[in-house]
Amino acid sequence: MPIFCLTGPESTGKTTLAKALAAHFGGVWVAEYAREYVENLGRNYGFRDVCRIAREQIRQLNEAGKSGEKFIFFDTDLIITKVWFEHCYKKTPLFVENYLKNTPVDCYLLCFLDIKWENDAVRENGTEQQRQFFFKWYKNEIEKTGKSYYIIKGKEKKRLQNAINSVDLFLK
Repeated sequence: MPIFCLTGPESTGKTTLAKALAAHFGGVWVAEYAREYVENLGRNYGFRDVCRIAREQIRQLNEAGKSGEKFIFFDTDLIITKVWFEHCYKKTPLFVENYLKNTPVDCYLLCFLDIKWENDAVRENGTEQQRQFFFKWYKNEIEKTGKSYYIIKGKEKKRLQNAINSVDLFLK
């Protein structure tokens, strides 16, 4: 039962791809918990909020490993949260660092910035420079895990087909 995680800068199609991949492969899509949490917070988030988000992401990952589902596609995980900690607070809790050393994610699909950024209530980093900066940072963090990853490019159907091809390649 492979666990895939879609990651990348804001507004790069992670949610759309995760849902489409789960449908295509007959798997499960796990929604981005951070988005849900922040949208319902009713105030600006703080360090403790990001810790709560990280703990829930860990719980979701642990549960996924026990689920018996054929495929699981996470819409983001602790890598984005780690970068969020470092970028906003200049520190990462040890429990996040430790969990990432043994993450159950089998393969990352890193979404490239070839989709136009769209503003919404929780997005913060929409300039081209910011998006490139975070893309490189996410790539570096994925590489630190030693896990397989593929960079997903293209628009709409081409992007989905590239993601499907990457999952198929990983499974071989």
